[in-house]
Amino acid sequence: MVQKSPLDDPEQAAFAWARYRRIMRFMFLLTVGVVAIALALLYKYGHEEISIHYYIASALGIGFTMLLTSALMGLVFLSSGTGHDESIEDRLRDDD
Repeated sequence: MVQKSPLDDPEQAAFAWARYRRIMRFMFLLTVGVVAIALALLYKYGHEEISIHYYIASALGIGFTMLLTSALMGLVFLSSGTGHDESIEDRLRDDD
């Protein structure tokens, strides 16, 4: 029998998603800071003939990588922290 997920309760789900949004806001601000520092270092130690496209590609690459990683890890924390992972039926587990 499939157990009921804690995320089925609207109050717990609202709390969990609010926490997820708070984590994502923090990670967005951290990402903006890291991108700014990286671009400043690239500008300071780079050669003068570097194209603007290099800076744009670097900013987008760093930004998208950090945001995608934080979004996926945030979903892992959401699933684990709410008990949603324990509500699945594990048919492969041996109950001896």
